[in-house]
Amino acid sequence: MLRTFLCIITAFFTITVNAQTITIPAYTGYAVPAEKDESSMFSEKNGVQNWTDTKQHLTYFFYIRKAGDLTIGLNTKNTTAGTTLKLSVAGKDLLLNVPSSKTSKMIKAGSVTIKDSGFYSITISAVKKAGNTIADIQSIQLSGTATADIHFNPKERRNAASVHLRYPLPDSVKAVAFYNEITIPAGADIVHSYYMACGFARGYFGIQVNSETERRVIFSVWDAGNEAVDRNKVADSNKVQLMAKGIDVFADGFGNEGTGGHSHWIYPWKTGQTYKLMVTALPDSATQTTTYTGYFFIPELQKWKLIACFRAPHDGSTLHNLYSFNENFVGLNGQLQRKAFFGNQWVQKENGQWKELTQSTFSYDATGKAGDRIDYGGGVADGKFYLWNGGFQNASAKYGDVFNRSATTQRPTIDWTKNADSAKQAEQDQQMIFAAVKNKQIDTTGSKDGVYYHILKEGTGEYVSVNDTVTVFYKGTLLKDGSIFDQTKDKPAVFPLKRLIKGWQIAVPMCKVGGKIRIIIPSGLGYTIRSRSKAIPPNSVLVFDIEVLSTKK
Repeated sequence: MLRTFLCIITAFFTITVNAQTITIPAYTGYAVPAEKDESSMFSEKNGVQNWTDTKQHLTYFFYIRKAGDLTIGLNTKNTTAGTTLKLSVAGKDLLLNVPSSKTSKMIKAGSVTIKDSGFYSITISAVKKAGNTIADIQSIQLSGTATADIHFNPKERRNAASVHLRYPLPDSVKAVAFYNEITIPAGADIVHSYYMACGFARGYFGIQVNSETERRVIFSVWDAGNEAVDRNKVADSNKVQLMAKGIDVFADGFGNEGTGGHSHWIYPWKTGQTYKLMVTALPDSATQTTTYTGYFFIPELQKWKLIACFRAPHDGSTLHNLYSFNENFVGLNGQLQRKAFFGNQWVQKENGQWKELTQSTFSYDATGKAGDRIDYGGGVADGKFYLWNGGFQNASAKYGDVFNRSATTQRPTIDWTKNADSAKQAEQDQQMIFAAVKNKQIDTTGSKDGVYYHILKEGTGEYVSVNDTVTVFYKGTLLKDGSIFDQTKDKPAVFPLKRLIKGWQIAVPMCKVGGKIRIIIPSGLGYTIRSRSKAIPPNSVLVFDIEVLSTKK
């Protein structure tokens, strides 16, 4: 008898514990179609409000770990009687009539049976609308044995967790370039997605979906210091400096997630297409700065495009802390799954040699660490790393998981002469040169094949040949500001002329041995879009004063 009584008590206690009541805040749901303004329908204070479109439904997601009964209710109100809602869950539709009330009331909709563990959703739609709004909803109430250890996101932030791949790099490798390829599969080009390929300790570089009609290539570098919100509060000595940008690239500052220099180029990238991105770094230990430059390869043109070049203060380091990520940066559609493939990662060392990166480590942001969102994953497929986040699917990776892909041995081939902006940049360079001549900043005797020159002193020897090795004194300055980027001092320099930039090969043969010549070289005949040195930004018009001492055939 006592044993039977104890069994009854134990069973009652188990049912009581398992049959807990769970309250899911209404502000954690999603509207489909999504609301235009993130604060217009969902808020922590008011739950769901301003729901007026009967073609728009609301969806709430949760993870059930134990099969059983699930009873659903809504804490809702409407000042006008007559609204009927349909709640769809686990293949069953439940109808709920919303009575007239000025305050929210809990109304039971009905029960369903959950047969297995996994992600489930409740979709709320309007069968009948009464009044100006469909209904205001404060929360969803769940009870029954299926609520045991149930999981849902309790936070107002409805973004999917950001997920990362981190590429380990030995301290002995001083990387001056980081190359990565990214492919977004069909259906993953969801608005408010940022797929970042080339991340490093000081910045990030990737592609973004900003709206139904606009996509961007984005390159940003963080300021020094600790200001997280307002760039106006950052001292000039801590701000990154824009050194150059590509044609039609927008560049400005950013805040609210740290501060720094931002650049983006509007470009209609497509799913299924692989895009190549590369970041270079030119550290200067003397000034404790590093010049970072982002390049994007346009497959339609088979040419590289300069996005932007920033000089970062309080740095002086090569590239390190390399990573990629998927980010859902607005919470309107955090229920949708985002996915990206990352392949053929390489770094270039200071000595010019390339090293392939075939290992990555999986991680996620604070939303994942807090356990608010548990729908994420990553791995290796078809020789590429991949990341996914959102979609309320079972996680396929754990924090700290290590992935290894097969080596491709396909070292990047970079041809800087294939510049996507070369024609427009040549026009800009020519306008700059003409303006400098008009302002008497420089003068020219003439031009040859796009290079302008002025004979400063007639020589007495033979004309220089492009096949000669020349012995010269020279000084190089930037036309933009007159700053000296290179010069000989006590001893002359000796160069095989054919190994120098095209501008020298074209113009120096206009001078005789013993003579002096000033040459003005458009960027396309100089260093083009390359970050050649810390003193020569990409797309720089160069001015050289050259004295030819002797030549050797």
